[in-house]
Amino acid sequence: MVRIRTACATLALVGATVGVAAVPAGAAPVAAQAATRATACPTGWGSLPKTDTSGTLAPVKDIRTGRHTCFDRMVIDVPGAGSDVGYSVRYVDQLHQDGSGRHIPVAGGAVLEVRVAAPAYDPETGAATYPGRVARPLPGVDLTGYRTFRDTRFAGSFEGETQIGLGVRARLPFRVIQLDGRVIVDVAHSWTATR
Repeated sequence: MVRIRTACATLALVGATVGVAAVPAGAAPVAAQAATRATACPTGWGSLPKTDTSGTLAPVKDIRTGRHTCFDRMVIDVPGAGSDVGYSVRYVDQLHQDGSGRHIPVAGGAVLEVRVAAPAYDPETGAATYPGRVARPLPGVDLTGYRTFRDTRFAGSFEGETQIGLGVRARLPFRVIQLDGRVIVDVAHSWTATR
């Protein structure tokens, strides 16, 4: 009887050792990280227009983009504006330049029109503070490898507002965050909470 128990215990120990050895050492942490990432993506942003009616005379100095786990991000820098940078961000069928009404083609499955209530020029001198050229991609922005962003177009600055076209893969949920001297537009990679 003691021999049978010893044999069973030995077999159980060998089986457990083989089972543990068959699982790669990094598999458990990777699976836990994937589960955390899958639930960490925010939801509920929606795709309806988002606006803030604040305004500033501080000019736009830079527009940049970045890739994140759950979304792609565009940041419009308006140093010295504080939290008074107004915006209007909405999906449009086509991007039309303020003032002229000129159609500016933007690649992608959907187009977000981003308006920031700040000029891209010095209000006193009229000198450009941002090097964007109308109907051209944003200078210094490379969208290679982005999951959501497809194209950017500078539409100009008219009557104290700067207008940008952001081409995205599809009509996806987005949010707008207003921080000190910045307007941030995040566009989700999908409608679900998973990456």
